[in-house]
Amino acid sequence: MPAPTRRAFLAQSLAATAALAATRAAAQPAGFRLAAFSADVTVPAGHGMMGGAWLSKSVADPLFAKGIVLTGGEKPVVLVSVDWCEIRNAAFDRWRDVLAEAAGTDRARVLVSSTHVHDAPVADLEAERILKQHKCAGTVCDVAFHEVAVQRVAKALRDALKSASPVTQIGLGQARVEKIASNRRYLLPDGKVSYSRGSATRDALASAAGEDTTDPMLKTLSFWNGNTPLAALSNYAVHPMSYYRTGDVSADFPGLARRRRQEDLPNVAQVYFSGCSGNVTAGKYNTGARENRPVLAGRLYQAMAEAWRDTKKVPLERITFRSVPLTLEPRNEPDGFTVAGSTKLLAPDQKPFAQCLAAMNLSWRKRAATGQPIDVPAVDFGPAQFLLLPAEAYVEFQLHAQAVRPDSFVMVAGYGESAPGYIPIERAWEEKDGNLHDWCWVAPGSEARMKAAIEAALRK
Repeated sequence: MPAPTRRAFLAQSLAATAALAATRAAAQPAGFRLAAFSADVTVPAGHGMMGGAWLSKSVADPLFAKGIVLTGGEKPVVLVSVDWCEIRNAAFDRWRDVLAEAAGTDRARVLVSSTHVHDAPVADLEAERILKQHKCAGTVCDVAFHEVAVQRVAKALRDALKSASPVTQIGLGQARVEKIASNRRYLLPDGKVSYSRGSATRDALASAAGEDTTDPMLKTLSFWNGNTPLAALSNYAVHPMSYYRTGDVSADFPGLARRRRQEDLPNVAQVYFSGCSGNVTAGKYNTGARENRPVLAGRLYQAMAEAWRDTKKVPLERITFRSVPLTLEPRNEPDGFTVAGSTKLLAPDQKPFAQCLAAMNLSWRKRAATGQPIDVPAVDFGPAQFLLLPAEAYVEFQLHAQAVRPDSFVMVAGYGESAPGYIPIERAWEEKDGNLHDWCWVAPGSEARMKAAIEAALRK
C-alpha cells in the first residue's frame, strides 16, 4: 500500500475508533461523584443572635457550614447544613445563588438548611436594611459578614469539587434516641392542654408528662465508594438547645455530637440536619443547667453511632430531583403582623428586639407580595429520599412525609427557607398554642398546603 494511502487508512481507523469510544462513553452513565466541604461561619463579637434578641460576646465553640455536592445526575445537587439559627428571604436566595454558581447547578438544587441553634445568628438581609433605613437600635445580622461567610463556603465547595470521589452505594441506618425530644404540648393533671414546655424547664408537671408527639428516630444517610465511606448525613427532630442567651456562640449539643463522630471517623464527612421540630424541644429532659449540654450531646452521639452500626448499603443507581412551589399566606392580626402594625414597631421608643421582629415580618411580607413561592425540594435516591421543608415546621409534617412513602427511607430536614417562622398544624391554632404569639408569620390554613406540597415532592 502506498504511503499516502496507508496514512489515510490509519487516520480513518483512528477516527472510527475514537467515534466508537465516544459512542460507548455516551451510552454509559458517567457515574456519581461526591465532594464534601466545610467552612467556618462563626459570627464576630457584637453580632445579633437569634434575630437580634441579644448580641454575641465570645465563642464557646465555632459554627460551621457542612455539606456535600453530588454530581452525575441531571445537574449537581448540593445539600448543606449551617450552624445558624435561620436563613431567610434574600439571604436564603443569596446562599443558594452563590453555591449554585460554585457547583455549576441551579438555585433550586441547592438545599440549604439551618440547624436552628439559638446561640447563633438569623440571616435576613432585607430586615437589616429596613432597620438601618429607620435608624433602629435593633440589629438582625451583619450584612458584610454575611457575604464573607457565603463566599467562604462557596470557596470550600469549589475546592472540594477538585477531588470529588466516586459514589457507588448509599447506606441507610437509624436508631432510637433516648431521653432528648419531647413535644411542647403536654396534658396537665386535670386534662387541659399546655404548650409551655420549652427547650429547658424546671416545671415538675412538664417534666413528668409524657413526650407526646415526636419522631424518636435519628436517621443516617451515608455515601460510599465500594467499602469506603465518604459522608454521613444525620437527621433528628428536636430544637437543638440546652441553654442559651449567654452571648457565647455555640453549635450546642448537636455540634458536640457531630464533632465526636468526626473524631471517630476522620475521613467521613459528618453533616447534621435538624428535622421538623418547631414544636419539639428537650424540655422534658433538660433543666437548662450547663452540665446538661454534654449529657444531651452524649445521647445524640450514641444514636449516631448506633445508626452507623445499623447501616445497610444498597447500590446507588439514580439521583433524581423534584421541587414543588409552596405559597403560604402572611398573617394579618393588627398587633405587629400587618404592614402598618410592624412599621409602628420600628419607632425609636420600641425595644430593639421588637424592632427586629417587626423588620423580619416586613421582610417576609415584601417577599410574599412579589408572588415568589417557597421551594419544597426533594432528592430521590431510589430507596431513600431527602426532603427539605421550610422554617419551623411542626414535627407532624415530618411524620406525614414518612407516611407518604412508608416503603422508603425518608429523611426530612427542616429550617430551609425560614421566613415563615413557625408553621403549625391546625390543632395548635385551635388549642391556642402560646408559642404562636410571635415568630409565626403565616396565617392559619398552612397545614393543608404544606401536606399537599410534601405529597407532590415525594410522589413516585
